[in-house]
Amino acid sequence: MSLDAFLKLGQTMSLGSHTFTAEEIKRFAARYDPQPFHLDEEAAKDSIFGRLCASGWHTCAMWMRYNVLNIDAREDAPWSGPGERPEFGPSPGFKNLKWLKPVYAGDTITFTRTALSHRRLASRPGWRLLTLKGTAINQDGQTVMEFDNAVLMKAV
Repeated sequence: MSLDAFLKLGQTMSLGSHTFTAEEIKRFAARYDPQPFHLDEEAAKDSIFGRLCASGWHTCAMWMRYNVLNIDAREDAPWSGPGERPEFGPSPGFKNLKWLKPVYAGDTITFTRTALSHRRLASRPGWRLLTLKGTAINQDGQTVMEFDNAVLMKAV
């Protein structure tokens, strides 16, 4: 098995779906993003959004949750490539984060990840930099969030 096949390079993988409830949106917002349109239905009605919506950071956090759960689930996937099984490490960051549409209470969002490329790191022998595209798509097929991400990966 090649590293490209293991990573499913170029293939968009569904990480799972999540329905955002009003209670969850308010709980997250109260703790991390206390803006009125995330905290109160009445205040949200008078906002640009017109109704209660999730913080973009909440949407990002849920993408990460489903991403990690997906990686953990793959621990049982076979590895027959050279060297030890690849191991995902931390992310040095992301760019081009776009919240394209609001995520409203009751919306079901499907999170996806596409591995785009990887390269050896000269500064860290035995490690690679994996580039990804992350997306979040609502129940109507509309992309609500997208970003470019990088992840360090221990691999031959």
